[in-house]
Amino acid sequence: MTESADKIAPSGTTADEEKKRMRERVEALLKRTPSVSTGKVALDGKKTLSYSVSAGFVPIVANMSDTHKGEADAALFLTSYTRHVKGVAPDPATRPLLFAFNGGPGSSSIWLHLGALGPKRLAINDDGTMPPPPYAVQDNPNTWLAHFDLVFIDPPHTGYSITASDAARKKMFSVDGDVEALAEGIRAYLTRTQRWGSPIYLAGESYGTTRGAALADKLLDLGIALAGVILVSCAMDIQSLDFEGKNDLAYSLFVPGFAATAQYHGKLKGPLAKSGAAARLAAEEFVTAEYLAALHLGARLPTARRKQIAQRLSELIGLPAQLILDNDLRVSDGTFFAELLRDEGKIVGRLESRVTGPLGAKKSRAWDFDPGIEALVGPYTMAANAYFQSSLGIASDQKYAVFSDIAHKEWNWLQGESKGNSYTTTSNSLARALRRNPHLRVLVASGYYDLGTPYSASDWSLARLDLTPEVMSRITHHYYDAGHMMYTRTDDLLKLEADLKRWLQG
Repeated sequence: MTESADKIAPSGTTADEEKKRMRERVEALLKRTPSVSTGKVALDGKKTLSYSVSAGFVPIVANMSDTHKGEADAALFLTSYTRHVKGVAPDPATRPLLFAFNGGPGSSSIWLHLGALGPKRLAINDDGTMPPPPYAVQDNPNTWLAHFDLVFIDPPHTGYSITASDAARKKMFSVDGDVEALAEGIRAYLTRTQRWGSPIYLAGESYGTTRGAALADKLLDLGIALAGVILVSCAMDIQSLDFEGKNDLAYSLFVPGFAATAQYHGKLKGPLAKSGAAARLAAEEFVTAEYLAALHLGARLPTARRKQIAQRLSELIGLPAQLILDNDLRVSDGTFFAELLRDEGKIVGRLESRVTGPLGAKKSRAWDFDPGIEALVGPYTMAANAYFQSSLGIASDQKYAVFSDIAHKEWNWLQGESKGNSYTTTSNSLARALRRNPHLRVLVASGYYDLGTPYSASDWSLARLDLTPEVMSRITHHYYDAGHMMYTRTDDLLKLEADLKRWLQG
């Protein structure tokens, strides 16, 4: 996005002048010739893969303005990689094509792009902590370019993508509007590059799975039948992740992740302390057999039983039983992050709970930053800007927006399947797409130390899909010993690519 894309109009600028400026900016970006370059990457086994990379904009036409019918309402920034064999581009009839995006909402695609999928990758410490500078990408021998041509999409107001009007921005900052915009971007790319004959795949992470599940169904409406969808760190059912109000679901689904994290940080005793797997299994059994029933009873739960539940939960997640009782047996994510390592003067990460950060000197109970994501934002931002400008030759007069605060703050969570006072859900769209398309297959990846979208919440979402066993068999779920971006851990980067390869082979 431009430096001023998320700001109000410059001082002294009228509303009409600002509208004109926004539209002219989009039109100027769409007229730019894409940046094109070539590269090579050494794969495992010393095999070299050659590719071309193109970075540029495609128009999104949503007819948001009565006075600009048919004109572009957004410029969507795409970075695409095409594998070449002996200098020859792939045959669209056989070479698969993968569209990838991250989440937020309001996040660019650099995490999947430069973390796991692309031919260049930024290496992060295996324990999830921030490495020292300088930060630069290096060859990724496990690039998914070995399996697909790749297209990384930055949604409106992330990366370099911008909208042409306030109306377009508000429309695209919504569950349905976002899906419509990206579906149009995918359609435009397929037409522009003549890739309608390719097997098409999607990969989304976090809110990108919310988006990806809906896109699987929406693209069918456009005549695009996907071969597969890859969901990394699922967030298809927001109710499973939200602690607000009287939603007991999240309190129960986070317990196994809390237990794994407590074991990792040495806060459990006895058999529970032996391994993360032992802690997770015990927590899963407790939630199913005892905890859900206790939460359901609420104030009707007898005092003695309440104390028993608190004591067992304390043993599983490493927090004092009295603290659990004080919170009515309901431990939110924020409480867990702030309290697990309070005696050590530390807070726990959300997206990567193996990572910790220091409490302030006053030891406030406020959890005011996520050490798990802070370990990544600086290194990825610096490496991405250096890569885009020096290696891909993208003009440096724009700011690459890794995160868009305005998108996150203005997001409209109401959508076709959850109108009114209800939670956003797109898992129904995924189920419908699987029923409509008999060849669609789904690969799901979850990290055990992800406390943003816990693995057990993904288990719940998948188990609640309205599918027969035959259709459900087309879904594969794998687990990893790291957090939300499990691919930052080398062993899980290798496992993820190996799991992908087996999935593609059926």
